[in-house]
Amino acid sequence: MRTIVASDLDRTLIYSAAALGLTMPDVQAPRLLCVEVYEQRPLSYLTETAAGLLAELAGSTTFVPTTTRTREQYGRIHLPGPAPEFAICANGGHLLVNGVSDPDWQRTVAGRLAARCAPLGEVREHLVRTADPAWLLKERTAEDLFAYLVVERALLPDTWVKDLTDWAADRGWTVSLQGRKIYAVPQPLTKSAAVAEVVRRTGATEVLAAGDSLLDADLLLAADHGWRPGHGELADTGWQAPHVTALAARGAAAGEQILRAFLRGATGRDA
Repeated sequence: MRTIVASDLDRTLIYSAAALGLTMPDVQAPRLLCVEVYEQRPLSYLTETAAGLLAELAGSTTFVPTTTRTREQYGRIHLPGPAPEFAICANGGHLLVNGVSDPDWQRTVAGRLAARCAPLGEVREHLVRTADPAWLLKERTAEDLFAYLVVERALLPDTWVKDLTDWAADRGWTVSLQGRKIYAVPQPLTKSAAVAEVVRRTGATEVLAAGDSLLDADLLLAADHGWRPGHGELADTGWQAPHVTALAARGAAAGEQILRAFLRGATGRDA
């Protein structure tokens, strides 16, 4: 049996300093490994324990990083273990094969979006027009596939995201609020679709998955077994599924638990 381990990265396996959730006394805090530097500053971390688990996992299974990050943003991350043969970026918009975006998959995605969704330009214009400069910090598009806003969360009106969600749904788009970012993503642009393509190419018979946000829900639902941490959108909304384990652990401790669960599920070994 060939197993694919498809995991979200940010706030699932890797964590910013603010998201690590180090609640213990300083003298008991775990040693950390920096896995991402941005603008000459450390940005994302694993505990050293998690780094060892991930290196073991990547060396013994088909480990597929599965992220909403752009290819450029993903390229800043240096994970322990061998380089993955497959990686999924832009929420499924790009399937990297040995580090290179697969052109056949790009064409498949483009055809699905053109057939089922309003164009990116229309959605972006609506975002910019309806966002209030009082709480809007940045407006961006990613890979010419989806759009997102960076906002001052405390000033964001309670109903704005709901109103945007309703508007977007009528046009074939979905909305996700993650920390200070509001994502607008075409509904066919999913992590699970890209993972299904990896399954097709590898002949895998089992998929294990993990994620923390609403953009990971389709990935978890499509997996044979899944895990979500005790933080993030899915935990905040009480999202659950029969085959998905909802962990109580938060922050970097959840990342360690997820990696141990992956190793047990993929290799049968306790870590």
